[in-house]
Amino acid sequence: GTTLQQVKDAGVLTVGTEGTYRPFSFHQGGQGELSGYDVEVVSAVADKLGGEAKFEETQWDAISAGLDAGRFDVIANQVTINDERKAKYDFSAPYTVSRGVIVTQADNNDISSFADLQGRTTAQSLSSNWYQLAKDSGAQVEAVEGWAQSVSLLEQGRVDATVNDKLTYLDYQATNQNEKIKIAAETPETSESALAFRKGSTDLVEAVDKALGELRQDG
Repeated sequence: GTTLQQVKDAGVLTVGTEGTYRPFSFHQGGQGELSGYDVEVVSAVADKLGGEAKFEETQWDAISAGLDAGRFDVIANQVTINDERKAKYDFSAPYTVSRGVIVTQADNNDISSFADLQGRTTAQSLSSNWYQLAKDSGAQVEAVEGWAQSVSLLEQGRVDATVNDKLTYLDYQATNQNEKIKIAAETPETSESALAFRKGSTDLVEAVDKALGELRQDG
């Protein structure tokens, strides 16, 4: 793992993120400055640790491998906490709580629950927890690189649905007001996302949790 002292000595917390996942990690206008909720949170945490965040952008399906290889110290990209990931990585305290949703074409009345995904086609990033949820629901998955490609395939009628984060859908609609798609169903339970570290980053995670606590206290 990465120790707190290593981060302090370097003056830098190296962060893996996509840079293409609104509203969490993205470039304004597609080519402006890197911004988003995850970017702001981890930058504020790095500042609390006495350094600055240095971002390494990579596709979601390669992001875990980048952490494993030591390309960065932490992933800040809405990594949902689940048992499989907890067995492999250390996690900070959660900083996002959301639900999963099924998004379909607006005129689709055949899908209104996760059970209705049985035998249907969905568009998903292969290493995301939404991929696993779609598979567990019986869907046939078309691999995509992210949300934008999922929406494109959905609009073209090449897939029946996509499963993703409700916050992503709401942010997309706030900007695009796309009347061609809708939320058909959502998960009854919430999911929690956190910063992910290599195993053994114990004192760094403790310092990050302290920083997150202080950030919560001051709003």
